[in-house]
Amino acid sequence: MKDTLLIFVTVFGGLGTFLLGMKHLSEGLQAVAGRELRRFMALATTHRAAGVGTGIVSTILVQSSSIITVMLVGFVSSGLMTLHQAVNVVIGANVGTTATVWIVAFAPDPQILGLVGLGIGGMMYFFMRGERVHNLGLAILGLGLVFLGMYFMGNGVLPIRQNPSIQSAFARMDATTLGGVALVALAAALFTAVIQSSAASIAIAMTLAAQQLITYEMAVAVLFGANIGTTMTAWLAAIGGSSAAKRTALAHTLANVLGSLVFLPFVLPVFVPMGKALFPNWNAVTETAKGPVLLGVMAPIAVTDTVFSLLRGAMLFPFVKQFTRLIERMVPQSENERPHLSALKLGASLSPVIACDQALMEVAFMRDSDIDLLQCVRKVLTSEAEQKVEDHIVHRENILDNVQREVTEFLGHVMVKRLPADVAARARRLLRLTDELESVSDETSTILKVTWRLRREGQKFSSISRNVLLEVHDRVFVFARRISSYLVSPRPAFDLDAVQAESREIHDFVRLCRQGQLSRVGPEDPASPMRVLVELDILNAYERIRAYYLNIAETLAGGKR
Repeated sequence: MKDTLLIFVTVFGGLGTFLLGMKHLSEGLQAVAGRELRRFMALATTHRAAGVGTGIVSTILVQSSSIITVMLVGFVSSGLMTLHQAVNVVIGANVGTTATVWIVAFAPDPQILGLVGLGIGGMMYFFMRGERVHNLGLAILGLGLVFLGMYFMGNGVLPIRQNPSIQSAFARMDATTLGGVALVALAAALFTAVIQSSAASIAIAMTLAAQQLITYEMAVAVLFGANIGTTMTAWLAAIGGSSAAKRTALAHTLANVLGSLVFLPFVLPVFVPMGKALFPNWNAVTETAKGPVLLGVMAPIAVTDTVFSLLRGAMLFPFVKQFTRLIERMVPQSENERPHLSALKLGASLSPVIACDQALMEVAFMRDSDIDLLQCVRKVLTSEAEQKVEDHIVHRENILDNVQREVTEFLGHVMVKRLPADVAARARRLLRLTDELESVSDETSTILKVTWRLRREGQKFSSISRNVLLEVHDRVFVFARRISSYLVSPRPAFDLDAVQAESREIHDFVRLCRQGQLSRVGPEDPASPMRVLVELDILNAYERIRAYYLNIAETLAGGKR
């Protein structure tokens, strides 16, 4: 019992170390790549082959197909990429993720490499200056943890060879028939779905095969199951999200499941003999201080994983268009559907750069909504607004309240992560923009409500007052539309001094209008105090709207945070 517990703790701790290393490795590489990775991913929109190549290179860069898939969920949800383009990247990502297996397979001594990686990465992370150096140090430190996790798992399974009960449990796992291969693949898929790392599952299988605890056939069967289980991460990012997010997750899952089902019958007659033929000495026993080890078995497993991924991609690539149509039929899109960012918190934590792109799409929605609300408010002032226009103002203002809350929660999950300085600044800027844009919608609702108050009193604007209010509205609206044109990505350069001068002119004009409205209060018009009070409230609302758009311009120019 004590030996079994020790084996479990060592292997479990090694797996934890491996997963932590993968996390740090991916975070560090993402932070180093940062904006360049986002731009590189955009190449997927140029050509089908470019999409596949982008998936391969991007996955090698961040050492995680799960992160690339979550990025794709965000891209498709935000409309930055079509599902067709995303499927091409998925094909490449499935090939690129095999690079991790190659690193594990050809590492000469995981203990030495792990300690060297921890030493170099730790020195860079803790003692050297520069954000880029720190991020690179984090990546190297993570790589060291990956190797150290491999070492712990390898040491943990050594005593199994002296434990008859555990040996008999492994012996009952048969992979000499198609049914046995399918059962092993199913078990690997479930295990990978839990730990959300196909690299870890395959690394464990390679370790067990090297220690002669499982057969080479079983290790190959694990490859097929691990490639299915790794799609769980995309589903976690898509659950509760838009139909586009679900389509992307389904495309990843269905592509991997179909590939595994098609090639699973060829494991024993094709893939296993191929690996043995390419590496005739795969079963050569190497004597170590801790017993005989089949170190040569790792290379054919890595090659088989790559060949399987290439064949699966080659099978799907000619039929991407038809495959995409099938996915779209399986997950229909609802009318007027918009993505819910709070449902993509996993994506925010895995890929902060893409999370900011998603938040920017929401900022664009808020920008356009505010312009629409200002146009509706003008109809209210001219008494041209029908009931549905007023209802639209109330409904849209409530929507923007919810959007601001979602964006704040969403970016909150981004900002708790380790971020490059430019990404952190961008997240703070987006938070400020959503706050200002939501405040604009609040003021449009205020204008509507004070006109209701005037209406309940049985009064209406005088022709002079209405002309004054409309002139103020038009000046503020032109100013708002100009500032809104700067809310795009990449941000265009603009003359902040000219914007501030225009803002001061509007401010001075509103102040003169307020004074003019106050001068109209007199004994000849007993109802004038109530009407003027309403008019002043409207003028004050426009003054605040002007200030909000000035804040937006200064935020975009870097003057405010």
